[in-house]
Amino acid sequence: MASKIHGKVVEVDANGNLITDIKEDQLSQTPRDETVRIVIDEHETLGIFSEDHGQPEMTLIAILAGDQPLRIELTGDSASAMLGVRVGAPVEIIW
Repeated sequence: MASKIHGKVVEVDANGNLITDIKEDQLSQTPRDETVRIVIDEHETLGIFSEDHGQPEMTLIAILAGDQPLRIELTGDSASAMLGVRVGAPVEIIW
């Protein structure tokens, strides 16, 4: 049976990144590789990355940086604008 964490988008920052209510301690047992699916509203990405991810432009990624909550980013653009995701959208971490 898959493990899951449920959350939601609680903020859209000035860059259009989606800030969730999922905290670092909730993800302590979660793998960081492609076996982890992050579903945001109807969009999906694989893996949890650090701030220095090095992913190419226009890649949808989940970032966990220090004690900040999980952030969903579209590198080089606004995830909120491009995906149409707003505050309150559901977020699910599955592994």
